[in-house]
Amino acid sequence: MKTENLQEWIGKTEESSDLLNAFPANAMAATLNHKQLDYSENKNLPPLWHWLYFLPIFKLSEAGYDGHAALGGFLPPVQLPRRMWAGSRIEFSSPLKVGNEYKKTSKIKNVTAKSGRSGDLVFVTVSHEVSNGPTIHINEEHDIVYREKATGSSEPIKLIEAPKDFDFSVDINPDPVLLFRYSALTFNGHRIHYDHPFCIDTEGYDGLVVHGPLLATLLLDGLASHKPNTIVENFEFRAMAPVFDNMKFQVKGIEQEPGEYSLWIEREDGSMAMKAKAKAK
Repeated sequence: MKTENLQEWIGKTEESSDLLNAFPANAMAATLNHKQLDYSENKNLPPLWHWLYFLPIFKLSEAGYDGHAALGGFLPPVQLPRRMWAGSRIEFSSPLKVGNEYKKTSKIKNVTAKSGRSGDLVFVTVSHEVSNGPTIHINEEHDIVYREKATGSSEPIKLIEAPKDFDFSVDINPDPVLLFRYSALTFNGHRIHYDHPFCIDTEGYDGLVVHGPLLATLLLDGLASHKPNTIVENFEFRAMAPVFDNMKFQVKGIEQEPGEYSLWIEREDGSMAMKAKAKAK
């Protein structure tokens, strides 16, 4: 697949600022069934909850067929229909605080094309920096993958068996209400998370798709429940296989070395949907 014109997007940047109001954090806490909904001013925001803020707003008339913003603005106009968050690498230098204002600077770092078992692929790597004045609080690299539409001749995803040993496990039932709430909290109009006919008939999925960033958030939420005083410094994850609303899954993790954790999402068939590593103190 030719990507010469897409290379023009490398180096493109955008900036946004946001005041971290309490409502999104409290609503997220309620969605995750936390006992306390008390994200008042100056309280630390849990890791990854910055994804509830700095949300791009676009007119409904500017949405693409899949509910995302039409391509060709900040993100390059990749002509492949299926888009997913493939993984991230994140460094948390210091916590964000509710009620404070921060700036997010994003940059297109790379655009590459490959051919895989499922056809043509395009990978876009985006960096994000969240700061307040000279202080950088979060550094993140975010991988987006674009794929061809699945067909009857497409090779199935190779499933990787989940580890047998774990220190903690949390059962999750990803019903449509959970997916709707997370989509609403992140202003995510992608139809694969709420439009069942679109998922099946247009995108070729087996059901509503659980958001990749939601799975990642559940991993750190599970770690926080297991180790309440843990402060996460680094986190990285990679999507391995999709999770649908018609399959239960488990959030699992184990401490490999002091302060170093292996985390994963285990589907009900015993395979890994996401694997991750966290370093904490």
